[in-house]
Amino acid sequence: MVDTGLRRSTLVSEQIDRAKEGHTLGGATLALLYATDFADQLENKILPSLAAGSTVLSDRYIYTLMARAVVRGASREWAQRLYAFALRPDLTVFLDARPEILMHRAISKYGSLDYWESGMDLSISSDRFESFLEYQTRLRHEFGWMEEPYGFRLIDANRRPDQVHRDVAEIVRPLFEAPPEKKRRTPVPPTSRSRRAGSE
Repeated sequence: MVDTGLRRSTLVSEQIDRAKEGHTLGGATLALLYATDFADQLENKILPSLAAGSTVLSDRYIYTLMARAVVRGASREWAQRLYAFALRPDLTVFLDARPEILMHRAISKYGSLDYWESGMDLSISSDRFESFLEYQTRLRHEFGWMEEPYGFRLIDANRRPDQVHRDVAEIVRPLFEAPPEKKRRTPVPPTSRSRRAGSE
């Protein structure tokens, strides 16, 4: 099992962290930095691991990056083109939780709310708590329309960890019992396709 995630590239992960310290990055610049981070991991970690027969587990993959880019002003089509080189996963599990639950968990774990995870760069509100709730609501809306075209399997993540774990295991288990399919490139969903608003 090989795992990947955001800002784990040896090429630009440190540069992203340093750039974010100044709280002055524009939305497009931030999106391009994260796309570079993902592309480096795809070429040097994901593809070689798949070729060697390993299972790759990717935390948030391209979908969080696409949603963040759109919330920060990019069009959905631009975000789709930016990540058109990505492989389509065999399975995408989306842990869906209300913004209020996410805020409680973030404070319990870190003691405060992160500047960027709260969308403070968008000037939604001078109050970080209000900004966090609105920013996460906008992200959730973007994930909502991705559900159908990208084949998300939704899990109610408002519940206890053991309940969420049980449901995730039930969804993942058949993947290891079936023969592997040939990996495909991520398709750009047609704009005419029906899209559902953010899940509740």
